[in-house]
Amino acid sequence: MLTDSTPRVLSIQSHVVHGYVGNKSAVFPLQVLGFEVDSINTVQFSTHTAYKHIKGNVLKNEEMEELVQGLMLNEVDYYTHFLTGYSRSPDSLKQIAGIIKKLREKNPDLIYVCDPVMGDNGKMYVPEDILPVYRDVVVPLADIITPNQYEAELITGMKVNDLNDALKVIRALHDKGIKTVVLSSTELGDEKNMIGIASTQGSCYKIEIPRVDATYTGTGDLFAALFLAWAHRTQNDIKLTLEKTIATLQTIVKDTYDKAREKQPTGKIPPALIELRLIQNKAVIEDPVITMKAVKIA
Repeated sequence: MLTDSTPRVLSIQSHVVHGYVGNKSAVFPLQVLGFEVDSINTVQFSTHTAYKHIKGNVLKNEEMEELVQGLMLNEVDYYTHFLTGYSRSPDSLKQIAGIIKKLREKNPDLIYVCDPVMGDNGKMYVPEDILPVYRDVVVPLADIITPNQYEAELITGMKVNDLNDALKVIRALHDKGIKTVVLSSTELGDEKNMIGIASTQGSCYKIEIPRVDATYTGTGDLFAALFLAWAHRTQNDIKLTLEKTIATLQTIVKDTYDKAREKQPTGKIPPALIELRLIQNKAVIEDPVITMKAVKIA
């Protein structure tokens, strides 16, 4: 049985051949930050879905079951962390809930980080019947949850119009048994900045996140992976974890944008030019420079 001191993550997310979303966005940063990562790819597509042509296939539920069974039979199913992102159906999400329970039989202290990918900007991009499975089955199993504002509103059935509303939503998520609640992005800022909020056991912090004039794919997956890593490395110092996560993310996003604008100075940037520059920013992932400080709000 694998129980050495190296943290070990099982990450169940989407996969693309080209570009950075899902496991492609999460695995490299986790490895760079000292984690052993095993990954199961829920889909394997040529690119993410913002491209014109999408080719590839979807992992069937029985195929996922086989992969997990193989890990268990070979006794390589000891993990310190479990990370999930995009799930395509309610059945696959229920299956993930079953996997969490099995992994906790091997390690009761397993930390589950759930990124409940459902939509953004008031629009769902998964089937609507996924919502009750997240809300009632999966989310209560999580130790850390990283929804955006819209996803947090969906899960709680509460609207966020101001900071006070955001704190009520966070309390409602804590009431479901989640130790650490992170709103990875909210629309509570101004024209220049969004606001991110992280809350755990009596401490709640907000941080400003500069807006960039482009649409990125994979930033939520990267956020969840970085937050998992820094929560572990800082022994759950929520303020420092939020600062390190945002510092890394913003440096990568800005570098990606600047390089894209060198190639296309004006107009909408096409997907191929706005793929996150993870490899080129390996040193940033390892040691981000904090320029934006988190402020205690509760």
